[in-house]
Amino acid sequence: MIDADGFRANVGIILCNDERRVFWGRRVGRGGWQFPQGGIRAHETPEQAMYRELHEEIGLRPEQVEVLGRTREWLQYRLPEQFQRRGSEPRCVGQKQQWFLLRFLGEEQDIAFDSTEVPEFDEWRWVDYWAPVDEVIFFKRAVYRQALEELAPLLAESARRGTAS
Repeated sequence: MIDADGFRANVGIILCNDERRVFWGRRVGRGGWQFPQGGIRAHETPEQAMYRELHEEIGLRPEQVEVLGRTREWLQYRLPEQFQRRGSEPRCVGQKQQWFLLRFLGEEQDIAFDSTEVPEFDEWRWVDYWAPVDEVIFFKRAVYRQALEELAPLLAESARRGTAS
């Protein structure tokens, strides 16, 4: 779904473990690393899209995560000209995203990239909560920082309640 301003509706997923480290995936064939993310279909809510993308990209089901929270507003970034697809209408100039913070309840072997014919990732690791801000492709950095800053208190609250060590 692309809005009137050219921004594609999307969800981003920050998956944390009990050590408050986050899932970081390497994109197949591109070498870049990012959080799981994906488009919202016309019939979906952001939460439904999040669960679909969670399964498609890293093989997890709803019972393997706990939703700690989500961003209050849409966060958006503009794609540099060289990353915008030509000849498609409506033209997509960037993404507007709802970000979700999830706590991983499963086992590491539950994470799998074979849920779809064309995997998004080929490798993953747990990284420090703030590391992605410096490691993600340059045009996503501000959105990553905004999402992590807004959701960090929810992770801290979860730790105080004892649901994430």
